[in-house]
Amino acid sequence: MEALANNEQPIDWRSFVMTAANFNLEQLRLGAVLIFDKPFSWSSFKLVKKVKYLCKANRVGHAGTLDPLATGLMIICTGKCTKMIETLQGIDKTYTGQFNFGHSTPSHDLETEFDKTYAYDHINEEQIQSLVQSTIGVVYQTPPVYSAIKVNGTRAYKMARQGKTVEIKSRPITIYDFKVNGELPTLQFEVRCSKGTYIRTLTDDFAKQLNSGAYLSELRRTAIGDLKVEDAWHLEKFEELCRGEI
Repeated sequence: MEALANNEQPIDWRSFVMTAANFNLEQLRLGAVLIFDKPFSWSSFKLVKKVKYLCKANRVGHAGTLDPLATGLMIICTGKCTKMIETLQGIDKTYTGQFNFGHSTPSHDLETEFDKTYAYDHINEEQIQSLVQSTIGVVYQTPPVYSAIKVNGTRAYKMARQGKTVEIKSRPITIYDFKVNGELPTLQFEVRCSKGTYIRTLTDDFAKQLNSGAYLSELRRTAIGDLKVEDAWHLEKFEELCRGEI
């Protein structure tokens, strides 16, 4: 941990991953890396706040947000391990979820109401799979206006909810692997992508390139690098162990 504090040498963050098997409340307060399965409807901030309340660490932060309507893997760092957040944010992520064709929403998911209706009966499987293959690689993506990105110091989603015009610049992201299956109007997908990828935007762009519209109806982050959601903490177990050692 001293090396982490003094930046004397590279630190293997994996050595700080804390599970139920090696749980130690004192060490958790000093510094640990936790992987959580974020509950549906919870904001990333709410989960961080809950973890901080339970473990009583002075510093707690997360390495990548998840929208409230998404579930799955979130990395939370405590104590001196918050210095690792920037490194951890850069790890590739894997998601599964569902696109629903025929309607679109301003937020590209179910946070907002349907605003437009689209036809999709002109789309065939060959077109879908061809688009899937062309999406793999480096692509430019414009984050949704309903996002936490700051525009002139204000969160974009706050401006969007006030009905203000929000201009966000496109930026390069990388799609490492992409699979889509199912029958329209509902398609299931799995995607492994780089930091900064918005799956809601991927949904909207995918549908537009098929001359249609869609929204993201389900999203789950299943992996961050080699960390798997199957190995993640659930709040109930974490709370039980924290309270048991107080």
